[in-house]
Amino acid sequence: MRKGDGLLASVILLSLILLVTDMITDGQFGALLDQSLPGLAQRTGERLAQLGLWTSPVLLVPLVCGAIGRFARLPGPVWTGLANVAIRIDAITEIIAGAARWFALGLVIATAIIVIQRYVFGYASTKLAESVIYMHALLFLLSSGSALLHGGHVRVDVFFAKMSERGRAWVDLLGTYLALMPMSALILWSSTGYLNSTWRILESSRESDGLAFVFLLKTAIPLFAILMILQGFSMAARAAMTLAGQTPPALPAAAEGEI
Repeated sequence: MRKGDGLLASVILLSLILLVTDMITDGQFGALLDQSLPGLAQRTGERLAQLGLWTSPVLLVPLVCGAIGRFARLPGPVWTGLANVAIRIDAITEIIAGAARWFALGLVIATAIIVIQRYVFGYASTKLAESVIYMHALLFLLSSGSALLHGGHVRVDVFFAKMSERGRAWVDLLGTYLALMPMSALILWSSTGYLNSTWRILESSRESDGLAFVFLLKTAIPLFAILMILQGFSMAARAAMTLAGQTPPALPAAAEGEI
């Protein structure tokens, strides 16, 4: 079992349990969820927003440590703590991306079925067509953190490859706080409005025979921003350790070519 398979299996199992429970109760369980989910989602969102505001100053720790570490050696527990947090963030990123990788296979299968249905049988399924949009969006939104971890994002700095190790660390550290985190925070902030509205009505497809999970699909956008912020923290922590002459923790094995 590879990274993320357990998470995906848990989601599928939970979905099956909910579906079976709804069938056993003749739809009463689904009606109860429709009534309680909007309020629960609003309360949960408010708590998470408060937690994010309270813990946001922690995001500056790598920047402060990197600046101070250039002139004075910080206590070992500080670097140990940074390394442990970075390793755990990397693990979360890899688990989520590992589960999302199955959407690539799903895209191929769904697209092939759509083509056969349309050009062989003259039939079109709205749900199947919309599932391609869902899988395409989720694949990229949930895998972006892993791409950042493994250096898969395109760099526009043509001088980066020629820089020294500390020079690259400065680029990573400053780039995280000047570009990555501000942009991710902007996406997170700007998505709260429609996220509240989509959960309030449990938004579904505009097509009568489409998928009824638009509210879940839109939730992936703020989740993407959170994953990028967390992975940016991990990248900044490694850069801070490099600038202070410390050895950052090794990257996950997948970064070295694991398939």
